[in-house]
Amino acid sequence: MTTPQDRAQGLEQRQRDEALARHFAANPPVLTPSATHCVDCDDQIPQARRDAVPGCERCTDCQGARE
Repeated sequence: MTTPQDRAQGLEQRQRDEALARHFAANPPVLTPSATHCVDCDDQIPQARRDAVPGCERCTDCQGARE
């Protein structure tokens, strides 16, 4: 049996999903190629990171420091 809170949460999730879908349909993400070397420290960015995070510009250490 669903509670009013469960139904409200489901409605909120559907509305959020629809809003995100509309946003990304109007503003598709621009995926640029990943950099081969970090823009901050100039170390090589491992291929695994470039594959996992398309468009990355920083190595994991510099990205962590930036965040």
